[in-house]
Amino acid sequence: MPAARPTRIPSQRDGADHAENTAAAGTTVDHLTETYRAHYRSLLGLAALLLDDTASCEDVVQEAFIRVHSARKRVRDPEKTLAYLRQTVVNLSRSALRRRILGLKLLSKPMPDMASAEEGAYDQLERDSLIKAMKGLQRRQREVLVLRYFADMTEAQVAETLGISLGSVKAYGSRGIAALRVAMEAPA
Repeated sequence: MPAARPTRIPSQRDGADHAENTAAAGTTVDHLTETYRAHYRSLLGLAALLLDDTASCEDVVQEAFIRVHSARKRVRDPEKTLAYLRQTVVNLSRSALRRRILGLKLLSKPMPDMASAEEGAYDQLERDSLIKAMKGLQRRQREVLVLRYFADMTEAQVAETLGISLGSVKAYGSRGIAALRVAMEAPA
């Protein structure tokens, strides 16, 4: 009786390797990890300019990476991973602000203002007045200015991230800067 040849039984791991080799489209985990290492701080800064507390900013950026990781196969062009992440951070920041506004509406009494120890310093005062002026802008103006000047994006990148036309980016940016100039020059 001839000896039986051992047959190789495909494992689940073999199927995963095959799926990874055949799936040319999509962002790889390695590319997403590299994007995390390179751009985490800049995305955190973007969220910080749209939100007002560090914990929320960190939550938003982490959630953005989790969502992009889950949807990485849908990001067909790996070069657009960062743009996808920026858009996700902007959208999650908007959602966080909406939830916060709803929470404030449900509060029966206003929260007391807490003075910080650094309020006497000139830099802190200047930053406070800039933040106050930014909060006074329309939402789109604030978003355009943050993406354009903090995130160092071109007008075309801002337009793509926010899903608006290039002309709208220029208009919102121009009006936002003019409004900031007026607000910063006004006596306190």
